[in-house]
Amino acid sequence: MATAAKIRILCADDHPLVHDGISFAFQFQSDMELVGSAFNGQEAIEQFRNLSPDVTLMDLQMPGIGGLEALEVIRRDFPRARIVVLTTYSGDAQAARAVSSGAVGYLLKSSLRTELVRTIREVHHGLRRIAPKVADILSERHTADDLTAREVEILRLVAAGNSNKIVGDRLLISEDTVKTHMKNVMAKLSANDRTHAVLIAMKRGFLAV
Repeated sequence: MATAAKIRILCADDHPLVHDGISFAFQFQSDMELVGSAFNGQEAIEQFRNLSPDVTLMDLQMPGIGGLEALEVIRRDFPRARIVVLTTYSGDAQAARAVSSGAVGYLLKSSLRTELVRTIREVHHGLRRIAPKVADILSERHTADDLTAREVEILRLVAAGNSNKIVGDRLLISEDTVKTHMKNVMAKLSANDRTHAVLIAMKRGFLAV
């Protein structure tokens, strides 16, 4: 009698302990095997191309090319790729971008091992699985308050401690234009001031923590 093929899994995460934990978890699953490990987004892309895994576990925050960028590249080149985001971060901006880019699963690293195993089996069979906490956040999300790429760029410079004038000089725009963008940012985020806007943007995932 032929043995059923195992679910071949690629893990992309910059923390070795995560790889060790996942590898250990799969030792107890007769239908799964870890076929590859990547420690940044570029490695994840290359490993996917070389291994063609059934399911890829993708962290969001990795050095160099991050998990979101890697996800987008893989899904662009391999539309049928099944990628599950596995992260510590539940911010709605990154979650929404990951799901809209084609992630079929979104789990927090705090999830139980049984939930991870169940998710892998479900997405392998064509289903989608989003952690309840993340799903609740996404259901409450309003796209009208999304920040534009320019607003995120300006807010990132503001978060680094730059004045409106310096931000304008770096982006080759006027100080008044920077002020207008920041006014829009604070309105969208319901922020009281610049510092509050930065904190909210970090919490929601517009800016990397």
